[in-house]
Amino acid sequence: MSRLSRIGLLGFLALVVLSGFAMSAELDKVLAIAWVAFAAMAGAAALGSRSGESTHARKLVWAFGLASGAMITSAAVFLVPNAIGHHPQFGGFGIAFGILTGFGAHTIGHRLMHLDVPFDHAALELTAHSLTAGAIIGLVYGNMPELGLLLGLAIVSHKGPAGYVAAHRLQRAGKPVSVLLLPAAGVGITAILSALLNVPSSDAINGIVFGFAAGVFLHVAMDFLPRCELGGEVYEVAQLSDDAHHLLDKLRTHAVASTTLGGVVVFIFWLTIAQP
Repeated sequence: MSRLSRIGLLGFLALVVLSGFAMSAELDKVLAIAWVAFAAMAGAAALGSRSGESTHARKLVWAFGLASGAMITSAAVFLVPNAIGHHPQFGGFGIAFGILTGFGAHTIGHRLMHLDVPFDHAALELTAHSLTAGAIIGLVYGNMPELGLLLGLAIVSHKGPAGYVAAHRLQRAGKPVSVLLLPAAGVGITAILSALLNVPSSDAINGIVFGFAAGVFLHVAMDFLPRCELGGEVYEVAQLSDDAHHLLDKLRTHAVASTTLGGVVVFIFWLTIAQP
């Protein structure tokens, strides 16, 4: 087993151990979100590693579109009102800081990919993203236990397509796909730990915290929107031919339909399940 594979296995074992602590602390929702995120990324990675060069761009667009549409809607409906409800101004500042921080981390992350490190850059970036998202999810659910599972599941829905793309790249580069076990477990690792922290009972602090969470998740969701452009992930994974412009034009319709449907699905679930 290679070094990277051992790191992936250690991440999985860490999630298993922390899951025991989560069960004893009755963090049922956080635990469920953690394992759904793990199953989504690990399962999609397994599929991506076997996809070879026959990956269909339409499937990728729908996977990204449904996930990002659901995530944008969930963050806007479940997190933004809570942030503004605690404190309109501080909540608004939190949302702004979250979006700007997400953009900054994403931009710096691409710069760091040019550094010479002993790890796969894509897996390293995914791991950092998963650990950050998990910390925010745990903090939100640890301090707002009344939130339903729908928010958390929608937020981690992008883990599937992200794992699929990363595994496809690793497989083509001849690198072990098992390293993705670490980012797959990353959400749960930090979510369980941060769920044990208590945010001070101040409207201003709560507004900033939950606004920041909303801003970060909105940025991540918008980053995963299926942009059908030359040089983008859809183009790269699909291995489009010289007729790329015509094919990408067709895929843009699917991008709009899939993101819209992702948002509509969240609305229907909220209307039929989340309502008392």
